[in-house]
Amino acid sequence: MNAWWHLTDPWWVYAVRGAVVYAGLLLLLRLVGKRSFGDMTSFDIVVLMLVGGTLRTAIVGEDKSLLAAFIGVLAIFAVDKLLGLVSARSPWINRWIEGKDSVLARNGKVLDDALRRHEVSQAAFARALREHGLCGVEEVAEARLEANGKISVRKTKRAS
Repeated sequence: MNAWWHLTDPWWVYAVRGAVVYAGLLLLLRLVGKRSFGDMTSFDIVVLMLVGGTLRTAIVGEDKSLLAAFIGVLAIFAVDKLLGLVSARSPWINRWIEGKDSVLARNGKVLDDALRRHEVSQAAFARALREHGLCGVEEVAEARLEANGKISVRKTKRAS
């Protein structure tokens, strides 16, 4: 029972590791692009599970105590809260952390270059239109890939 609370390293090592892993993963996700986890597929879930398992060691190392894991998670939550507060006050930081939206279709026309740039397949785009109750792109006033990876659609007046 005592091993649950006995740390093999100083407490701050786990806090720093947790914060660095959070920041590094955030950076990697921004580099991968916004479509990565906008619509979770089974492939995305497998990737998340593997990433989580791999990063556990980066945060707690060989330490088997509960306390090390809680300190690492607490550091992750603290950095997340801090970034949330800073993002709410700084549009520049918010844009860097969350990204910005991108137009995928306008006035009934698909912007093929935008779909390719953001790795959105024609099938995924068509599925998003159906989810918004549209039969085809001709009913679209504007479709955007939002910063969170979701596709939002404004219908033309005649499609409403």
